[in-house]
Amino acid sequence: MRLENIETFVHGNPPPRQGGRYFIFVRLTTACGISGVGEIYNATFGPQLCTEMAKEMFERHFLGADPHHVEMFFRRVYGAGYTHRPDVTVSGVLSGLDMACWDIIGKAAGKPVYELLGGKVHERLRSYTYIYPPEGDAYPDPNSPNVYNDPDLAAEVAVDLVEAGFTAIKFDPAGPYTIHDGHQPSMTDLDRSELFCKRLREAVGTSADLLFGTHGQFTVSGAKRLARRLEPYDPLWFEEPIPPDAPEEMAEVASYTSIPVATGERLCTKYEFARVLETRAAAILQMNMGRIGGMMEGKKVAGMAETKQVQIAPHLYCGPVVAAANIHLSTCSPNFLILESIGKFEKPYMSPLKTSIDWEDGYVIPPTEPGLGVELDDEAIAANPYTEDALHLDMSTEVASIQP
Repeated sequence: MRLENIETFVHGNPPPRQGGRYFIFVRLTTACGISGVGEIYNATFGPQLCTEMAKEMFERHFLGADPHHVEMFFRRVYGAGYTHRPDVTVSGVLSGLDMACWDIIGKAAGKPVYELLGGKVHERLRSYTYIYPPEGDAYPDPNSPNVYNDPDLAAEVAVDLVEAGFTAIKFDPAGPYTIHDGHQPSMTDLDRSELFCKRLREAVGTSADLLFGTHGQFTVSGAKRLARRLEPYDPLWFEEPIPPDAPEEMAEVASYTSIPVATGERLCTKYEFARVLETRAAAILQMNMGRIGGMMEGKKVAGMAETKQVQIAPHLYCGPVVAAANIHLSTCSPNFLILESIGKFEKPYMSPLKTSIDWEDGYVIPPTEPGLGVELDDEAIAANPYTEDALHLDMSTEVASIQP
């Protein structure tokens, strides 16, 4: 086999846009006619530019090569242009191409990808979802009451999610995250965060774990102040308490609180995750398979974590092809903890695929089809172009207030 062609797709995620404003897909095809799909998780540049990056990377490093040579692809891309260091944009593009190669490899072998990365360890995968607005846009007016700022509204949705089968729910009430983070939480931030935990714990009792996110908003001392407020409600994790660029500082938070620290959605390659493990900055790693640098890279990080008694909880705030890759990594990883889902993997989130993800009573059932088990719906993707200029995610440009 040799790789012969690349196709790229930008899908405008229909309302309520859970999972982001758009998804970037690739399809690689071999000279013998086997196709594989992947997804790029890249929020630093616009999606059309990312598709051009994918074409450039494919033509320079993948074209004409055997798709089995994933280790060589990683080394070529990682060292291209005299770099040899983690680059979140390069890693995101590489992840999509690598993912498509594994889809091809699985189809050629007649096996699901997880069977080629060590074999099935888990028959089903516990999943959690963010508390999203029950109706309407995932990006509501921040000045109006919604599930992101009103603990009572969030508690109502949490009850519905538990009744639907979820045994873990995630939320982030600590205020907007900005380009100027980390900062000190205000008294309002602290009070709101504690009240969210209180109301949610009252609503769901011990039937569900609470997963507290912050998007790396705080300084070390600020994160400690917040952790102290949250500890009585026993969250399963304290996600990204400080920005991700200083794991040695995050380790100080981890050693201070009884709440397990989770991090990893903004990290790429085994080298960045190694720093987290070496400094003991987190007990849970949240790699995103559309960003980390490839399926093999994700498996290596999972193995590194296993030696430190650290668990994995793959992150998902992008499209359903990354969701599929996360599922395969989780299925073959002994130290898997929990999987992020976008609701119950229903439409419109799943609209760019012809295939489905099997979600039952709070668990994802690993697919049995060869490869990743997903197929793009070209017509549905073409019917939903992305016509805006906003990036996949935005951060506030305002300096966070320290007023109470």
